[in-house]
Amino acid sequence: MQRYFAVDEKLNLTSQDKFHISKVMRMKENDLIEVVYDKNVYLCKIQSIKNNDVLIKKEKKLDINNELDKKITIVFSLVNETKTDFILQKCTELGAYNFIPYCANRCKVKIDKKEKKKIDRWNMITKEAAEQSYRNICPNVSNVMNINDICKLDYDLKILASTKENQKSIKNVLQNANICDRIIIVVGPEGGFDSEEEKLFIESGFIGTSFGNTILRTETAPIFAMSILKYELMR
Repeated sequence: MQRYFAVDEKLNLTSQDKFHISKVMRMKENDLIEVVYDKNVYLCKIQSIKNNDVLIKKEKKLDINNELDKKITIVFSLVNETKTDFILQKCTELGAYNFIPYCANRCKVKIDKKEKKKIDRWNMITKEAAEQSYRNICPNVSNVMNINDICKLDYDLKILASTKENQKSIKNVLQNANICDRIIIVVGPEGGFDSEEEKLFIESGFIGTSFGNTILRTETAPIFAMSILKYELMR
């Protein structure tokens, strides 16, 4: 059954979702869909489809919660469009709560005047991934932050993906993850953090964390971390 996120408490859908229902899925009157608003899931019936306008009727509220107990924020360094899409899509499927794009010192990608357009597109990607994976929330992608903004954020557990030797393993760092309600994970750019960035993160309470002996690509690291976290939090 298809799932969509409503734009208001009356369970109205976006024009894009209505188009998807009528033209892509080719649904008909009396077909059922799930509509989510404010984390609640409702079973709805399609009453009519006319000229790409779709009217639905709420049948009942469903007792469904597919969210992790913890709110996990992924901070990803700006990379090219394909890699960014991959990070957002897969981490949303794995349960990430929200995303923060970060302009690291070694970032090769700059979005500058295109930021609003990019953010809108990225939020569309998380919406579609959340619908596909039957999430109760649609993860938000914030505006691009700098290192000082990120270091001021308040979280219960702050993880910094590090390639330095003698760092704690992610297995050890996550031993007490179950008692942390809010977790933030920062992943560096291609080429890694420079020494000053890593020093500032550590001084701000982030734990330098090893993701294993091999060096992961910048688009692989957040997915790896989310996979480990989901495994730990589902036990």
